[in-house]
Amino acid sequence: MALDARTWSIRQLCREFGVTARALRFYEDKELLFPQRRGQTRVFNARDRARLKLIVQGKQLGFSLAEIREMLDLYDRKDGGAQQLAVSLRKFRAQIETLNQKREAIDAAIDTLTQGCAWIEKRLAEFRPDLLPEADRYHSALAARLGDETDSSEPIPAPNPLRTRAS
Repeated sequence: MALDARTWSIRQLCREFGVTARALRFYEDKELLFPQRRGQTRVFNARDRARLKLIVQGKQLGFSLAEIREMLDLYDRKDGGAQQLAVSLRKFRAQIETLNQKREAIDAAIDTLTQGCAWIEKRLAEFRPDLLPEADRYHSALAARLGDETDSSEPIPAPNPLRTRAS
């Protein structure tokens, strides 16, 4: 059977592309996909499958459905796809710039949070080391070493990481 003559059910496309049937019906409603009908059953052809692949990829790359539609609709032009390629190239370059800006913002946020965590951990180590993230693991290990002789209702003091053994 030729690839162009093959058809897919909604279930098959959902499984292949990791989308829901509701999403496929939504794309159909927005005239991004054009399945045939056999009674109540939607039947998708190779063109629908190719368009769905581009829709899913476009969504993963952060394009809106309107932008995806614009790029898909240009495919029908009789200019050998040149117009579609030119528009897609402009949109891709703009999306790369947007993603680079987002990456810079995310990197800055991670740096700020990392610095904040270091400052908080230093303060907790000075005044309440029992509240540090590893304190529970320390309490459990110490209780196991002591043979559970400690009263589990009273917290076991955690070592002060800023204090040296010589002090």
